[in-house]
Amino acid sequence: MQVFIAQIINGLSLGSIYVLLVTGFNLLLLVAMIIHFSYPQVVVFSMYIVWIVLNATGNNLLLGIAAGVLSSIALNIVCAPLFQKVMKNRGEVDINATMVLSMAIGMIITDVLSHAFNKGLPIAFPEALTGSVPVFRVGLISIMPGQVWSLLMGIIAVGGFFLLLYNTRAGRAFRAIAEDPAGARLVGIPLIKTGFQSYALSGILGGIIAILLAMLLHSASPGLGEQISHKVLAVSIVAGLGNLVGGLVIGLALGILEALVQGYASGSWSNAIAFVVMLVVILAKPKGLFGIKV
Repeated sequence: MQVFIAQIINGLSLGSIYVLLVTGFNLLLLVAMIIHFSYPQVVVFSMYIVWIVLNATGNNLLLGIAAGVLSSIALNIVCAPLFQKVMKNRGEVDINATMVLSMAIGMIITDVLSHAFNKGLPIAFPEALTGSVPVFRVGLISIMPGQVWSLLMGIIAVGGFFLLLYNTRAGRAFRAIAEDPAGARLVGIPLIKTGFQSYALSGILGGIIAILLAMLLHSASPGLGEQISHKVLAVSIVAGLGNLVGGLVIGLALGILEALVQGYASGSWSNAIAFVVMLVVILAKPKGLFGIKV
């Protein structure tokens, strides 16, 4: 029972990060009309920026966190004109063009991390950020600071995002574009400006995710973004592309399922779980369990 509880806690921590990743991914899909497959690579790049700033400032956490968030916002906004350039029609999601471009961006980021940072070797984050003493320990159940922060920040960030989406003028504009881009244009909603706002908001989420991943994993490598991007795509397809509520449910479920597999099955089967589930869902329900919103 202790192993089960410990793995459930691990799964909730990991699942909360999947939820944030899928939320940022779906926001860009719904509002900016792009498939940002390289979004996780942007997050990993921000993790490296956090590592650099912490090493340069003697583990100044405030500067490290600020650098992570700002770098994620900047990289998302820098990518925005590239996506806008290749989109043929603002009112439709050009899956082929945006996915190919995002994959190219992801490859470039991965290569930059492989050659320009730490000689391509994995990086380790200091204990000042990750914490070394469990917050709570009983038998086999051990809760680390990274797990606590992942859960808390996941709840706060997703809660804040939904409050913004349903209780602010910007949120109403986001939802209007997601429901009917042509109609939103007719009532005077600036699609390009609102799209850039979605890039900035997804950048903020990406910076938060970078900090939480650093605390939870304690390390990062150039290939981490590619591994995560596959999980994000799997969660999005299983839930239904663009479905924010579905992404929340499936993200948590995948995190818990992976943790349970790691706890009870021998070998590295956890990475295959997401794609087995995705395959089954695609065959049974091509539009996802919660339905496509784009």
